[in-house]
Amino acid sequence: MTPAETTTSNAESAHAVRDTVRKGYADIAARSAPQEPASCCGTTSKDATCTDRIGYASDELAMLPDTADMGLGCGNPTALASLRPGEVVLDLGSGGGLDCFLAGPKVGPTGRAIGVDMTPEMLSRTRSGLTSYRRRTGLDNVEFRLGEIEHLPVADAGVDVVISNCVLNLSPDKARVWREIARALKPGGRVAVSDLALLQPLPQSIKDMVEALVGCVAGAVLIEETRSMMQAAGLTEIVLTPKPEYVASLTEAKDPLYRAILDKLPPGTSPGDYITSLNITARKP
Repeated sequence: MTPAETTTSNAESAHAVRDTVRKGYADIAARSAPQEPASCCGTTSKDATCTDRIGYASDELAMLPDTADMGLGCGNPTALASLRPGEVVLDLGSGGGLDCFLAGPKVGPTGRAIGVDMTPEMLSRTRSGLTSYRRRTGLDNVEFRLGEIEHLPVADAGVDVVISNCVLNLSPDKARVWREIARALKPGGRVAVSDLALLQPLPQSIKDMVEALVGCVAGAVLIEETRSMMQAAGLTEIVLTPKPEYVASLTEAKDPLYRAILDKLPPGTSPGDYITSLNITARKP
């Protein structure tokens, strides 16, 4: 295969991944009624109330619009970010708007929370919650934009904090996402991301599962790959903290996706031997 043919093949593969993810999350947005989250990180479990298990305070969740908590996260990036009044926060893959709506009161009337999502159905859902957010908080500082995280619809050096919750693993071009994060951040700006990562490579049979891609597993990369991409993007003060209890809880709860993954793993191993939730923090010099 010539270099040109390889480039074309890679581009077609990336488009196919994006289309699969977009369709999967459009379906989740369509079937998820208010106060009935889809489940943890896009899996199909009916035990979908995982948000309280990954570090969110119940009093904060009570203030959310009814459409916001879809249970799609694997951590709490707003807690990692230590947000301050007046800051501009960018949420990559904002989904139902959970983290944006939580960030808004933290940054206050002089700050702003901007969510980016590539799925129009998700944006329709999140925007429907804006009226409720304004009524409950008295703030008008949250907005949602259509866009891909590989091509962020924001200006250079205009953001204080980039957050994301179990989304970067879905991108077919993670190195570009990290470059975009670095571009969007102001000097001294910081990163606070929760994502899924790998402790060791997955069997190909799992990587080929469509439900594992939408469920944030098949597209995950090794922890040290994440570090290398962040360093290449120019980020510093990188801290990567595995949080194995997330995968353990889904495995113990017999989540359908994790049961399917277990069936394809070598005997004597479990999903937690391969997959972990990962807290990611860093700073732009």
